[in-house]
Formats: sequence, C-alpha cells, structure tokens
Amino acid sequence: MYGDPSTIRKILTESGDTWAVVGLSSNRSRAAYGVAQVLQRFGKRVVPVHPKAETVHGEKGYASLADIPFEVDVVDVFVNSDLAGAVADEAVTKGAKAVWFQLGVIDEAAYERTRAAGLEMVMDRCPAIEIPGLGRSAH
Repeated sequence: MYGDPSTIRKILTESGDTWAVVGLSSNRSRAAYGVAQVLQRFGKRVVPVHPKAETVHGEKGYASLADIPFEVDVVDVFVNSDLAGAVADEAVTKGAKAVWFQLGVIDEAAYERTRAAGLEMVMDRCPAIEIPGLGRSAH
C-alpha cells in the first residue's frame, strides 16, 4: 500500500535528482551510508542531513532540511518512525516533490498528511533495493 511500483518508479525516475538523506552521517555501519552510495551511483545528488552536518560521499552536510540553501527534490528519511513525521512535514515546507521513508520507517498519519499536501510518498521501502530493478531506463 505504501510503495506501489508506479509511485516508486515515478520518484526514482521523474521526481528529480537532488535527494536529501535525513540521518546520513559518516558512520559506515549505518544503512544510510550504503544507500546514499547506491543513489550516487545511479546519478542522484545526495545531500546529508544530520545534526553533525558532516560531509559524506563528497557532499556538504546540513543540520536540517531548512538549512539547505537550494531546492531538494526527494527527502529520504532514515530516522526512527517517531521522528519521521516531523521530517515529512519539513519536506512539505521545503517544497520537495516526494518523501521516501526507509525500511521499517512507518507513520501512517505522516503519509496521509504528505499525500494530502500533493507530494508523492513511499514508506517502508529502500531505494537501493528498488532502483537497480528499474533497468537502465532510470538514467
């Protein structure tokens, strides 16, 4: 229900190539680190968003979505479900086209709010798993 193939394809191929990855730090053992690498490999610009505001994979980090001084197309959320709804609301305020909640990140009320605001949204999925299945047409 929260990740139908057409929405997944649309976010990955049509929503734009600037992805803010919330929860991305230089910690190589965290899932966000590897997923961000895969996104970069498929041509996405990955913008780290983390309280530490570290540079990751060559991209300058920001402490919050609001601190990013340019437009963001997709907000990929790696924070716990209890924090994710606030990030989705920030994504709407920021003007993002889509929000992607990672595997295990579920907030049905945030999903409803985000969709009602006109954004595409996927929950409980991983773009690093989905994107290779799109084939080369993803470029």
